[in-house]
Amino acid sequence: MINTADILETIGMIREENLDIRTITMGINLFDCVSDDETRLCQKVYDKITKNAEDLVATGEEISKDYGIPIVNKRVSVTPVSLIGGALTPDGYIKLAKTLDRAAETVGINFIGGFSALVHKGMTRSERNLISVIPEALAETKMVCSSVNVATTKAGINMDAIKLMGGTIKRAAYLTKDNNSIGCAKLVVFANVPEDNPFMAGAFCGVGEPDCAINVGVSGPGTVASAIKRAGDCDLSALADVIKKTAFKITRVGQLVASEAAKRLGVPFGIVDLSLAPTPAIGDSVARILENMGLETCGGCGTTAALAMLNDAVKKGGVMASSHVGGLSGAFIPVSEDEGMIAAAASGALSLERLEAMTSVCSVGIDMVVVPGDTDEAVICGLIADEISIGVANTKTTAVRVIPAYGKTVGDSVNFGGLLGSAPVMKISSLSPEKFISRGGRVPAPIHSLKN
Repeated sequence: MINTADILETIGMIREENLDIRTITMGINLFDCVSDDETRLCQKVYDKITKNAEDLVATGEEISKDYGIPIVNKRVSVTPVSLIGGALTPDGYIKLAKTLDRAAETVGINFIGGFSALVHKGMTRSERNLISVIPEALAETKMVCSSVNVATTKAGINMDAIKLMGGTIKRAAYLTKDNNSIGCAKLVVFANVPEDNPFMAGAFCGVGEPDCAINVGVSGPGTVASAIKRAGDCDLSALADVIKKTAFKITRVGQLVASEAAKRLGVPFGIVDLSLAPTPAIGDSVARILENMGLETCGGCGTTAALAMLNDAVKKGGVMASSHVGGLSGAFIPVSEDEGMIAAAASGALSLERLEAMTSVCSVGIDMVVVPGDTDEAVICGLIADEISIGVANTKTTAVRVIPAYGKTVGDSVNFGGLLGSAPVMKISSLSPEKFISRGGRVPAPIHSLKN
């Protein structure tokens, strides 16, 4: 039976606590678009995306209207294009990126993900060609997002790929310098990347996915923060139960939207990603959740412990609400997209080193962090290597989305607008790891990877 109190509570979450569906993302498999003719490949990719996703935006808006649930973004993820690019030249990959952008514009979505490569164990010529033009592709398109997986717990860490990505990030920052180096906000470097993530910039349609599927990412930091505040001075076990019950309710909303979207679009329902995804809006912050749990300020001692508890409770509650939980699922800590994180970083309470510690227990990693534009390429590589190592050692997904903002230095701030928000330029160590990075090769997989 439907409980009236539950209905009223959900309405309150939506109206007063910023509860929303952050994204409906349609995954589209492009393997049947493969062609040895560049023009033919691009045309087939455009045709398949526009055919499959032609009703995605309208369907999302209909569901939002019918159920009164805000659905913020409608997106598409495609097969990592390095897997279908074959003999494409670097120029061919730029043409393919522009094709993805044109298809995204045609169907009216916010972002399209999948200008991606999986190079955790080695790189093909096709993957090298793609990586070589990521900066140009991001500079010359509006909606295309890119990701590169450089490590897995099973394979170890491809340090040659990390070295390439340091230079790629710096060049993307330069080519988009007139727009606060925003190209870097559409590029993420992964370890243990999931195949069904609905969130940008890391979304792509993995090789084990069906021809087409609907994946939904929920939100709800404000709802969790309010529930914790109402719980008062209970002990931590009771507080964990409060978080679990709230995460359950949030995920049920996501399950409803995902199932309804899949049914109306006539495609399989993939997963619900139950991550708490913050926004720059007041009250929609993971940092404020941690402070409601009892921290004076996010970034102080106790922050990692509080985040670990939050992440675990969110997963336990959410997994009971849906049989198909996937993606990243937990708590996101993107600095520029979280009002509380922005404030903590601006005050100096949140350092890059503290943020790195927090990533050992959160859903992703060093995310939407702005550093000085003159940060050395080797330092960027070292930051990536550190974060990727946390993921490999802990058998979890970690990632780096860092913006060396061209012409900016510590004390400045950068405003990206919209959900990408704004962020202070954070201090990063200038001590160089260049000799270590330049050794190249592959860092062997940890001993606990041998589980067969």
